[in-house]
Amino acid sequence: MKKAIFFSLLGLLAIIAVLGGGKALQIKALIAAGANSSPPPTTVSSELVTQTEWEATLHAVGAMEAAQGVLLTADIGGRISSIDFTAGGQVQAGDLLVVQETQSERSQLDATEVDMSLSKRNLNRVSKLYKQKLVSRSEFDAASAAYQSAVARNESAMVMLSKKQIVAPFSGRLGLRLVNVGQNITAGTPIVSLQAADPMLLNFSLPQQNLSKLKSGYEVRVTSDAAPGRTFTGSITAINTEIDPDTRSVSVQATLANPDGVLLPGMFASVDVVLPDKTPALIIPITSVSYASFGDSVFIIEEKQTEENDTQLVARQQFVQLGAARGDFVTVVDGLEAGQRVASAGVFKLRNGASVALNEEVKSELQLEPNLTDN
Repeated sequence: MKKAIFFSLLGLLAIIAVLGGGKALQIKALIAAGANSSPPPTTVSSELVTQTEWEATLHAVGAMEAAQGVLLTADIGGRISSIDFTAGGQVQAGDLLVVQETQSERSQLDATEVDMSLSKRNLNRVSKLYKQKLVSRSEFDAASAAYQSAVARNESAMVMLSKKQIVAPFSGRLGLRLVNVGQNITAGTPIVSLQAADPMLLNFSLPQQNLSKLKSGYEVRVTSDAAPGRTFTGSITAINTEIDPDTRSVSVQATLANPDGVLLPGMFASVDVVLPDKTPALIIPITSVSYASFGDSVFIIEEKQTEENDTQLVARQQFVQLGAARGDFVTVVDGLEAGQRVASAGVFKLRNGASVALNEEVKSELQLEPNLTDN
């Protein structure tokens, strides 16, 4: 009985040993296969590091101002009898906008015209008598002064009458109507805003250390989130003659065309002053950069010799020092050389030493001045 149990155990152990050895051989074979295999290459697109002439600019944020702008107000008090404009409409210089009641002023004008006519006839009569030496010089002077006084009163009445008619002082676009027909207004009551927005002025400030770089006539490029995808060009027309003692900055004014009225007074905008001097620079796509707190880096695409004497493309991580950015590109101050190839898409999938495959058909067109569209 004991021998039977012993041989059974011995056979069981032999079976376990055979199964364990077979499994060990399988695991060893898998490990060997894994050691000899490599992951498939990562598909990326690439761009060459390019040497170019980089445009120097000064960046600032400014506020729009109309070339001419005014809040029209009443010169004298009175009741509004008619409003002859449409809010938001375009008007020409001299267009009638508001008329106030003029009954009292017209009556005064009629009275002054009667006085002027009477004093004129009296002056003519006295003048004839004076030439015949039938009246004294003092009587002639009194008649002449009476006529001149009547003329002055008549002109004053005409001015008061004209002030009851408010006209556009220049051509432009009106704002919202602030009064109503029948409203009794006083002198200084706001009526409507009038803005001549073409051309448009842009006021901005730059640090005082940039003052020596600025000159009137330099080109400016202006963008605003109110007009996405558009760049407005203009030029510097005025530089302030003093420095702000609080901010140590100089105020600059540029003029730019605004034919379709997209830009409005008071609007904020981003402005770049284009300097005439250009500097050589290495540029790469912004999409090539992996930004990190410990340093920015790119992946250089290089050829590597394999053990089978074949060549394959691999990605080598290279830390770089970046400069100014513009459009879809950024300058590289240190870390790259012209002619090197860097990954421009799919960078987030790469690691140092990873094999790569290039697919240049899917990459997008890069521009220094991209024209964005608002879908």
